[in-house]
This record gives sequence, structure tokens and C-alpha cells, in this order.
Amino acid sequence: MANAKKKKNKAAILGVGLDSDGKKRITTGPNFALVGGTQETHDQMTEHAIKINEKLRARGKQLEEVSHEEFDDIAHEVGLKKIPGRNAN
Repeated sequence: MANAKKKKNKAAILGVGLDSDGKKRITTGPNFALVGGTQETHDQMTEHAIKINEKLRARGKQLEEVSHEEFDDIAHEVGLKKIPGRNAN
């Protein structure tokens, strides 16, 4: 099929707050979905997702365009920490 369009990969950040105060919280953005958590936890997840998007924008990239290593660097820059001994690969 000569006219077939290339399928573009999409990427998204999923944040799940495991603590709860009985309220249901869901926040979505252009490349993220956040669910659960207390107000404080949910606010922190939202802040981190927004900051990651700002860093991506400053680099002129979309989430699906960065490598795992570059994403780790961005996440570290916004205050997220990698769990030792865990690999996403």
C-alpha cells in the first residue's frame, strides 16, 4: 500500500495516587492522566506532569520523541526520583 500512512507512536504518563481521602480525582492533559490520591498527592502529581511538559517544550520535543534516558533526566530535573533496582525496560 503505497499510500498507507505511517502510524505514529504515542506516549503518555500515567500517575496513580495510592493514598486516599475518599474523594475521586482525575486530571488529564495532552499526554498524561492522573488518578487517585489525596488532594496533596494529586496536586504533586499534577505539578510534576506540567513541569515535565514544560521541559519537553523547552527541548522542542514531544514525550514520544525522548529516549528512556532523556525522560529519566527530565524527571530528575523536576524532582522525581528513580526507585533503585527497578528497570522499566
